[in-house]
Amino acid sequence: MSQRNLTLLTDLYELTMMQGYFKEKNANETVIFDVFYRSNPGGNGYAICAGLEQVIEYVNELHFSQEDVDYLRSTGLFEEDFLEYLHHFKFSGDIYAIPEGTVVFPREPLVKVIAPIMEAQLIETALLNIINHQSLIATKTARVVFAAAGDGVMEFGLRRAQGPDAGIYGARAAMIAGCIGTSNVLAGKMFHVPVRGTHAHSWIMSFPDELSAFRSYAKLYPTACILLVDTYDTLKSGVPNAIQVFKEMRKAGIPLTTYGIRLDSGDLAYLSKKAKKMLDEAGFSDAVISASNDLDETLINSLKIQGATINSWGVGTNLITSKDCPSFGGVYKLAAVMDKKTGQFVPKIKLSENAEKITNPGNKIIKRIYSRETGKIIADLICLDGEIFKENHSMLLFDPIETWKKTHLAPNSYTMRDLLVQIFKGGKCIYKSPAVMDIQIYCKKELDTLWDESRRLVNPHEVHVDLSNELWHMKNQLLDSYHFRD
Repeated sequence: MSQRNLTLLTDLYELTMMQGYFKEKNANETVIFDVFYRSNPGGNGYAICAGLEQVIEYVNELHFSQEDVDYLRSTGLFEEDFLEYLHHFKFSGDIYAIPEGTVVFPREPLVKVIAPIMEAQLIETALLNIINHQSLIATKTARVVFAAAGDGVMEFGLRRAQGPDAGIYGARAAMIAGCIGTSNVLAGKMFHVPVRGTHAHSWIMSFPDELSAFRSYAKLYPTACILLVDTYDTLKSGVPNAIQVFKEMRKAGIPLTTYGIRLDSGDLAYLSKKAKKMLDEAGFSDAVISASNDLDETLINSLKIQGATINSWGVGTNLITSKDCPSFGGVYKLAAVMDKKTGQFVPKIKLSENAEKITNPGNKIIKRIYSRETGKIIADLICLDGEIFKENHSMLLFDPIETWKKTHLAPNSYTMRDLLVQIFKGGKCIYKSPAVMDIQIYCKKELDTLWDESRRLVNPHEVHVDLSNELWHMKNQLLDSYHFRD
């Protein structure tokens, strides 16, 4: 992405609004936009934010080439003075974001943009495209990895992804959320993550017989010998031939480091249990039993309940497309406009007939509150920038809608940390993205801060996202002011 000019990766109305701001002489009006989402995808109890590194690359490369300007001129929608402005365009604002791999919840800003309104408007579409996609796949992956209960999960979805970028950056997001490897070789090269794979049925079918195919593969890859056993007959042919090859390897003194079988069809619970018994009786009790075939978290969980002896999972289509929930739903909303006279931000609010679509106004930060005893998340608190909280003071949290629901935190019973960190300052990136595998380690620690009840696959406990008292009053004053205008 860093070598591509994606400046025109935007909706047309971003550019027409930019021209409108330019003509109205308020192009340099400083504003705040928030990226957030309204509900967790797939009925989950949380989401995993991802994509920040690609956002940084996009903003760093943001410029209108001569070809871009010529194309815009050809549409007949833009005037010459505006096109001349675009020739010299450069992002000059500030961006704050929650680091990749962090557990996040609805309504809290994942990204905060503070910039001249033209600049902030332009980057809306690309930010949402990048953050929505990778956060969706990371969240789906976290569910799959949770269902696997400690078994390795491999991302095998490239051939079913919606195009090359979805396959590449989907694999990146999957690695962040806990996959042990990807079949995507380009993703492996780009992000320095492990690549994994076995062989296809065509490998078996290209040989005179199954045993010859297994022997040839074992000769080529003795330290990573996972044999696909369901081409002809899993229990009568595949597993017995695999066992024969393993015996020959052992007899030849070849160390059986990573070896085993892969099941790709049939009743995976039944076949895995039968295969496990055969492998154990032959003296190969530590053999890997891997499975693929349209797996997802629901099926993996079901197979676990059925006593399947599978201990490695290859997940493709349902992960890379997040098939049951194909959209993350992130939005980008104006939160404040700077008063030129005072230099203070004037809060802005979007009203709606639907309560969940009413935005939180102002220049906001997020405080995450943990139990000091357990280290688990108690709640997230959205508050106004500049508010100060002290852990040695008591705190009263309340639901911003059903305000009678309250939680009292005793002094020193909790800890707090800021979630948003500054990424760009005055148009310059001041943040270095960690390596993907380092983000994965961080993500695992983040997931460990969730209560088990919030991680369950069905009807998870909702982690509360509350508003500070000051923000809540500001929001309601704005709501009242619009009501009284009628």
